[in-house]
Amino acid sequence: MAGSDTQGPLLVFLGPTLRLADAREILDAVYLQPAGQGDILLAAHAFRPRAMLLIDGQFEHRPAARHKEILWAMAQGIVMVGAASMGALRAAELAPCGMVGVGLVYRWYRRWPLAPDDAVAIQSAPAELGFMPLTDALIDLQRTFAMLMRRGLISWKERQALAAIARTTDFRQRTLENAFSEVGLLAERCAGLRSQIIHQKAVDAIQSLRLLPDIVKRRQGSRSLQQWRVTNTMLRDLEAANIDISLIHKY
Repeated sequence: MAGSDTQGPLLVFLGPTLRLADAREILDAVYLQPAGQGDILLAAHAFRPRAMLLIDGQFEHRPAARHKEILWAMAQGIVMVGAASMGALRAAELAPCGMVGVGLVYRWYRRWPLAPDDAVAIQSAPAELGFMPLTDALIDLQRTFAMLMRRGLISWKERQALAAIARTTDFRQRTLENAFSEVGLLAERCAGLRSQIIHQKAVDAIQSLRLLPDIVKRRQGSRSLQQWRVTNTMLRDLEAANIDISLIHKY
């Protein structure tokens, strides 16, 4: 296990992408629930971390973590890393500003800036149930359909039809089984495939946990963002979330 240090903890925002117990086997860190609006600012003040790894974020029942929060954290000298899910999306968007991205999902969003945000979204159980995934991410399904075609388990035409259905299905209903059903393929053909699904998001999350200590060593001390300016929009967002806006200037 990596990550032990005395220069401030590593923080990881983690939800349904990877089981908490599995993450703790890889990295000694402070694990927090998926980040929503204001959580990065509050976590910075609560823990004084040397780095934050954003994997999962909230977006449906709370506003998502704002880009300005991440920029603020980097301006304070906190190394910001993103991977796998919303973290990959934010890292791709803020890479020019110095946020570090890890993994295939991050590279995919960097290459295709107009790729849909909901490609990594899933429906999950509440925190009390460990954020158990209830649906499948589009990016995991697309990787799975490609693998099934390479193995000769589905045809090229069936892969195209499955991918088209998955793309147009609401993320709250998007599952391997639903895609097969909507395309009209027999349920028996899908029955044995659940165990073969590619969990690319989880793969990227594991990679980011393993790489985080080395990334921090390379980046720590070199403030990636020299200039940062608060905006009225950011202040209004924080006030709407009942967060003390003076925290912006007190760090």
